Amino acid sequence: MTDREQLLVELVDERGAAVGACSVAEAHTEPGRLHRAFSVLLRDDSGRVLLQRRAATKTRFASRWSNTCCGHPAPGADVAAEAVARLSAELGVAPEGALTEAGSFSYRSGDQASGRVEFEWDHVLIGRYNGDVSAADPDEVSECRWVSVADLRTAMAANPYAYSPWLADVLRLAVVN
Repeated sequence: MTDREQLLVELVDERGAAVGACSVAEAHTEPGRLHRAFSVLLRDDSGRVLLQRRAATKTRFASRWSNTCCGHPAPGADVAAEAVARLSAELGVAPEGALTEAGSFSYRSGDQASGRVEFEWDHVLIGRYNGDVSAADPDEVSECRWVSVADLRTAMAANPYAYSPWLADVLRLAVVN
């Protein structure tokens, strides 16, 4: 199995233009290095979104609920293609049709539990999926659930620490209602 912390990420400037590469581990070491990432949010035909709880062994924001899938494209790689590959590797699912980019945003958030930092230029990709998730990789995901956007927003307001710090911005870009 590949040590994902040693894979390369694409460093970017404040406009999202590529400026180099470093390892995942280096990019997430305080103070952090701005790098390209993606966040996928899958919806079903009833409008619910698929969430995952990050595995307890994750190096950043472990055991928190987050969008369907997150990852880092390799330097120079196609973001949507890399996102589809991560959906398959983490959850064992494929979107119904192509993923669509809803926009991007930059954020920085430190994880007090691990001492690591997220400093990412995050591409938000949305897609459709109407199945279940029965083949999730336990090293990546501890559980999944479908939830309405309204219920998710209520839960995030009541207990923001239970959710990844980027999820609110993902919802802002990905969800119209």
